[in-house]
Amino acid sequence: MRKWSLAVAATFLLLSACSDKETSKEPAKPVKKAAAAEKVVQAVPELPFSYPLTGIGSQTEPDNRAFAVVVNNFPKARPQSGLNQADIVYELLAEGDVTRFLAVYQSEKPESIGPVRSARDYYIEIAKGLDSIFIAHGYSVEAKKMLNSGYIDHLNGMAYDGTLFKRASFRKAPHNSYIPYENIVKGAERNGFKLSPAPKPFKFLTEKEVAHIDGRIALSAFVSYGTKTYSPTYKYDPSIGKYKRYINGEMMVDLETKQPILLDNIFIAEMSHTPAGPGGLRDIDLKSGGKGYLFQKGKVIEVDWLNNNGRIIPVKDGNEAAFVPGKTWVNIIPANPGIAKSITIEES
Repeated sequence: MRKWSLAVAATFLLLSACSDKETSKEPAKPVKKAAAAEKVVQAVPELPFSYPLTGIGSQTEPDNRAFAVVVNNFPKARPQSGLNQADIVYELLAEGDVTRFLAVYQSEKPESIGPVRSARDYYIEIAKGLDSIFIAHGYSVEAKKMLNSGYIDHLNGMAYDGTLFKRASFRKAPHNSYIPYENIVKGAERNGFKLSPAPKPFKFLTEKEVAHIDGRIALSAFVSYGTKTYSPTYKYDPSIGKYKRYINGEMMVDLETKQPILLDNIFIAEMSHTPAGPGGLRDIDLKSGGKGYLFQKGKVIEVDWLNNNGRIIPVKDGNEAAFVPGKTWVNIIPANPGIAKSITIEES
């Protein structure tokens, strides 16, 4: 029995040795490269079309008309809904030190926009320059005259409160009026407004031009409207190549999604503001041109602005200055104190 056990053991060792020998004869298998390394980097194909207010590429030709909505900026109306999906937002003073936004939508369709607030004549003029359908809830005397005259296609919460416009239960009037995007379309169709064509496009930089933007370093900018309650700060985030917007030290986010407002262009334009009646009403000169700043990719250049057929555009050396493709915020500030006193720019 002992001899048999030894024989089995010897046979096992012999087979193991043969197996090792055969294995050693096989050529060494090459080490597989990481999957990421094996991938061939392919250029992103250039899309045939682009959105007119953002310059972002599109597979199909965007032909839908823009909607321009007056959005409340009172502290009790924050955070707002849908601002992060606007192609371009204009911020102007309403009364006193209170600013409101004109949020313009063409490339995106937010589920809900608001709180919606009342119109002033200069918001109407800007919306008209983009051939957009104008949305507001309420109006000044001058704005009401313009709307009633048929100056612009519009929907107003004064006529559609509780139908197209919805009241939120978690806020009190006048800071709780919202309009779903689908209701804007319904209202436009009900009133026979045309839903095309798309607005005339702004000028945008190419990818190569974006990589070589000139200007001095501007990683932060504070825009004064007289009080911190309405004076925003923009901070550049180099990790994503965009500016974030802050108010009273808090980053602005969307109410529903909590997504931050991320901007590719900050355009600041200095305009003459003059008193226009009781309660702090004012006129804003949108036509005469003036000084401004354009912030892009952590840099800033001084520009002029012009009114080009109703559109406020930045101008450099006599030519329209191009935007970085993406979203834009336009701060219109009073010329009275001077632009240098209204803006603080920091390199860090």
